[in-house]
Amino acid sequence: MNAVPVPPVAKVVGLGAGGHARALLDILLADPAVTVVGLLDPDPALQGARVFGVPVLGGDDRLEEARALGALGFFIGLGSIRSTQGRERLYALALGAGLEPVDILHRRAVLSPFAQHGPGLALLAGAVVNPGARLGADVVVNTGAIVEHDCQVADHVFIATGALLLGGVQVGAGAFLGAGCVVRQGLEVGAGAIVGAGAVVVRNVHADEMVVGNPAVLLPVRF
Repeated sequence: MNAVPVPPVAKVVGLGAGGHARALLDILLADPAVTVVGLLDPDPALQGARVFGVPVLGGDDRLEEARALGALGFFIGLGSIRSTQGRERLYALALGAGLEPVDILHRRAVLSPFAQHGPGLALLAGAVVNPGARLGADVVVNTGAIVEHDCQVADHVFIATGALLLGGVQVGAGAFLGAGCVVRQGLEVGAGAIVGAGAVVVRNVHADEMVVGNPAVLLPVRF
């Protein structure tokens, strides 16, 4: 993990053009040093459209066109509905094309100087990451979510709106923590696990499990 934010890249491309992409664009377009050359999204309905004035260039196969427009960096605009695998695929695709992940930090987010994070961090409005926390690559801390002191969050984790990780929580790679959930201090959420919206986690969640409710209980079938 990298204790120092990735240096800003002047021109970037976004992978995804939906709601999460718009939230990230709202942050990037406020920075006069950054130009978003375009968005990539396979949805035919979006081809040729503009999102806040930024053109949708086409699908993922148009990465080379974005490079030709001067893009050196990228961000993942695909939100996560339960699974983060789509984000992981896009992240690897962009890295393979020679692009660098950019950090996106809302001006009303709080990132402690005593926290550490990998590349491609997205902190939205009201998000808080407190001292001693360590976040991997391509981690999203969505609007109003809190990562308390000494939490360990691995790569490609999506922490949804208003989620709360109390002190010392450990989260494995690719896990999804739903809106408004609470994970009690010192617990573990395994790789690929899903914590449902509003769940209150009072025991460890194993890899690939899905838990819901208050207190959170295991779903016998993961959809």
